[in-house]
Amino acid sequence: MTARDGQGRAAGSNWSRRGVLAGLIGAPVLLLAACNDNSGSSSNNSGGSGSGGANGTPASGGASSSAAPKTSAAVITVTPADGAASASFSEPVKVTVTEGTLSSVKVTDTTGKELAGQLSADGTGWTSAAAPASGTKYTVAATAFDKDKLEADSNAVFTTATPANTFVGYFTPEDGSTVGVGMPVSINFSKPVTDRKTVQQAITVTAEPGVEIVGHWFSSTRLDFRPQEYWAKGTKVTLKLRLKDVEGAKGVFGTQSKDVSFTVGRAQTSVADLATKKLTVTTDGQVSAVYKISGGSPEHTTWGGKMVISEQYTQTRMNSQTVNLGSEYDIADVPHAMRLSTSGTFIHGNYWSPSSIFGGQNTSHGCIGLQDTKGAQDTGSDGYKFYKSSMVGDVVEVLNSGDKTVAPDNGLNGWNMGWAAWKAGSAV
Repeated sequence: MTARDGQGRAAGSNWSRRGVLAGLIGAPVLLLAACNDNSGSSSNNSGGSGSGGANGTPASGGASSSAAPKTSAAVITVTPADGAASASFSEPVKVTVTEGTLSSVKVTDTTGKELAGQLSADGTGWTSAAAPASGTKYTVAATAFDKDKLEADSNAVFTTATPANTFVGYFTPEDGSTVGVGMPVSINFSKPVTDRKTVQQAITVTAEPGVEIVGHWFSSTRLDFRPQEYWAKGTKVTLKLRLKDVEGAKGVFGTQSKDVSFTVGRAQTSVADLATKKLTVTTDGQVSAVYKISGGSPEHTTWGGKMVISEQYTQTRMNSQTVNLGSEYDIADVPHAMRLSTSGTFIHGNYWSPSSIFGGQNTSHGCIGLQDTKGAQDTGSDGYKFYKSSMVGDVVEVLNSGDKTVAPDNGLNGWNMGWAAWKAGSAV
């Protein structure tokens, strides 16, 4: 038997009456909490926010919350590929899809300019209407849907190559200029063009009021445009160069995309009759002046035909060596000079010859001279007055010169070619 203490408990026992009661009272509380574990209102239910079924099986609303979302079967492909750094600029951009149809395609450059395109009839392909520009970064955003209406998206970025070999067109007249009625649009290319049709199709010349304008190739590096007759005064002419990325010759691409506009001023033409040695000026249908002139001598005759003023100089140097005439002359300050041909024909003031030759004798080396004074300051001289009344694009027609007609490509002188022959030189 175990000895008991005075409290009537076994020796070594630490249980008191209060402790035992506390233990008996606490046990049912823990048991109650355990019984609540399967209650549908428990916030710790592993089935999620929906109520659970027997043995932890989720109720009907719980299955969708744990299922993976479906992926569209549509697969989009962009050409050029995403990340391409030297993509072709001579081929269109293409977007295709398998197992679906395209709903939208947008291709933009870094300025936000959109590259237009066309969706195929079956919706499985998109092709840009034109090739992308060279040296340009593009972003492609495409969307498609599969048969279950599930959406697929594709985003791509590519940069086109920059051509190593290029050409440009140098044009006449200048943008914003006012010119005479005989001024053609003349374009000289920096490199020979072998695909004349493609290049000419990339250039348009229009006029207000409207008139037929045709291009003529004088060579692989020169293309001029003009109407059948001289421009009407006041006509506004617009040249549109769309040569960027146009392949003018194999591996040689244009770089320009530019608009040029000019206006035709008053209608002025002049006739230099070297038999009578007179220059008759007609402005807006009325004779406005008649000047005495001296043309080319029998040894150095002046070209005949219609010649367009292409340059004007208040004073310029004329040296016979530049036109293969040796050392016959070298005049540093020829006044009021206006170029009529590339080969060196001018109409200009003359202060060094006696006044008797003007209207009386042809003595020049091929130019047409008007009486003038040294220094180009005499406002009463014929040279000064004709110069001040003229502008680039005016026509000076030379009659009875004793020489053949100037070649149409010797200066801006295509007016010496008939309309049928002019049109025959077009590549389109």
